[in-house]
Amino acid sequence: MKKLFAANWKLHKTPAETRDFLRAFLPQTKTVAAEIVIFPPASSWEAAAQSFAGSANCFWGGQNVWSQAQGAFTGENSAQVLKELGGRYALVGHSERRSVFHEEPTWMSDKVAFVQGLGLTPILCIGETLAERDAGQTDAVNARQLEEGLAKAKTSQPLVVAYEPVWAIGTGRVAQPSQVAEAHAFIRRNLQEKGFEGTPILYGGSVKPENAGELLGLPDVNGFLVGGASLDPESFLKICRA
Repeated sequence: MKKLFAANWKLHKTPAETRDFLRAFLPQTKTVAAEIVIFPPASSWEAAAQSFAGSANCFWGGQNVWSQAQGAFTGENSAQVLKELGGRYALVGHSERRSVFHEEPTWMSDKVAFVQGLGLTPILCIGETLAERDAGQTDAVNARQLEEGLAKAKTSQPLVVAYEPVWAIGTGRVAQPSQVAEAHAFIRRNLQEKGFEGTPILYGGSVKPENAGELLGLPDVNGFLVGGASLDPESFLKICRA
């Protein structure tokens, strides 16, 4: 399975900064034997679209999109605009969307289905909080979030799952390799039971060049969803070459 490295810039980088990053980064990715996806903020979608023209293994996507084509949804992002501009991917259910913006669990399946219906690839983000892990609920939380997110998904359409333990996102605290391996093995079994054979599973949670190689060597870790370490082109490039 081809590796996938995704950069979630969150609310970082203006259109000018996006162009500067990609101008420095993209020429160096020609020798990377993996697929690379950049998720800029929506305000930089057009800058990304212009910069990615002609790139063979690098693509871009939206950090958040709504589950309907149009309507009275003030402040939301259009998946149709994302597609029109040349985006290929959309994050669904990132922990910050769930916890900070209080997205309803029932929204996830609608978003996944709508994104798939447009011919785009959803990356469904799942993962437990520290309290849930300490309570021994990691598998239960991941199973529930997979059930919620994939209830309307089609097995015939592209899909990616990203496991991000919430307690390891942006904290500098990284899940131990054994913890990552156990979670990914459970997710793999769950996906297979649902008919999603061959679905890439990414790991996200304080991934850095220093730990990327070890994590990437684990079974069922098919790439990364990277936050802070993706904001610098050299740092992210080192991860992509892991």
